Amino acid sequence: MNLLDQEMSLFFRTYRRLPLEIDRGEGMYLIARDGSRYLDMFAGIAVNALGHSHPGILDAIRIQSSKFLHLSNYFVQSPQNDLARMLIDASGFRRMFFANSGTEATEGAMKIARKWGSSRSKNVLIAFTNSFHGRTYGALSLMDRVSYREGYGPFLDHCLTIPFNDAEALRKAVTPETAALFIEGIQGEGGIRTANREFIEEINRLQRQFGFLLVADEIQCGLGRTGRMFAFEHFGMRPDLVLLAKPLGGGLPLGAILGGEAVEDVLEPGAHGSTFGGNALACAAGCVVVRELTQGNLLANVQKMGERLRDELLRMKAAHPSTIRDVRGIGLMLGVELFDEARPFVDALRERKVLVNSTDRTVLRIVPALTIEETHVAEFIRALEDVLATR
Repeated sequence: MNLLDQEMSLFFRTYRRLPLEIDRGEGMYLIARDGSRYLDMFAGIAVNALGHSHPGILDAIRIQSSKFLHLSNYFVQSPQNDLARMLIDASGFRRMFFANSGTEATEGAMKIARKWGSSRSKNVLIAFTNSFHGRTYGALSLMDRVSYREGYGPFLDHCLTIPFNDAEALRKAVTPETAALFIEGIQGEGGIRTANREFIEEINRLQRQFGFLLVADEIQCGLGRTGRMFAFEHFGMRPDLVLLAKPLGGGLPLGAILGGEAVEDVLEPGAHGSTFGGNALACAAGCVVVRELTQGNLLANVQKMGERLRDELLRMKAAHPSTIRDVRGIGLMLGVELFDEARPFVDALRERKVLVNSTDRTVLRIVPALTIEETHVAEFIRALEDVLATR
């Protein structure tokens, strides 16, 4: 019995698995059990920022695993402190909290916002259509997509979801009772949609007027994905809380919340916690990721390769105007919106040994490792051109 057949008898039917059995990963490639090499252009859904089997990450895991794997948060731990200091120095924030995932970071931020607002008569949390903040109840309460929410209600009270990039709807929704606003500067699961300037300016104006907390969900768009350390740097926002996960642990589960001055004293001992949050092994790997982002040339590579990839995709859009509706995104977080369903394109690219995934039904999501090179861009473009030639 192969792995796919085994999976069908073992797990709840929550995933649509790709018909591949992967043996190992090497840099930008995944190698199947039969020896086939696949160019990986979605990097574990934006997790593997340094590619597969990065020697620095493997070395950090080896060294830390020889010391201890888990102590719990009753103990101070050097890997935690080291990674926290690197993130605080890189961001200018004041405090932080480690979780295990992006959705846990969302939940923690919701608790901080509600706790902060409890003494200020503020308890309403606002988020936006097409957003994705995770799959736990708090995160789902901030989202509107029926496919994620159907059958799971009732959800948390005083959570509003309003149209993304709609300044007028925003003005109508914000009141003195607004405690926090959650925003992805670039929506990942929502189809690589970027907040526009008017919308961000209105958020900033309303925040000055009503004094709510601004929460930047950078779980997918943060940590170098856009060519800057944090995506909010592109938008003229200064959030009070920043949510991180996906690439943070170098492939191991790790999430984080960064907090500014407004929230640095909200949580007291016992008010929040996590058994596994800030696991030493994940933090040791995370130090390698953040070090590469802050001390190496990784951000410059993201800018260069992102521009190269975007230019090629725009050229293809001009050549295939009846197939490609739009190309959007920043850095190495790009979306190709099609006039038709994206799934057949995903399958056709996989037949050509290139892996991408789709979001929002008609959008190809392109989020490769930040270490991508010119040869990989060219390989991807050749495969996509070949697919388009058959449409």
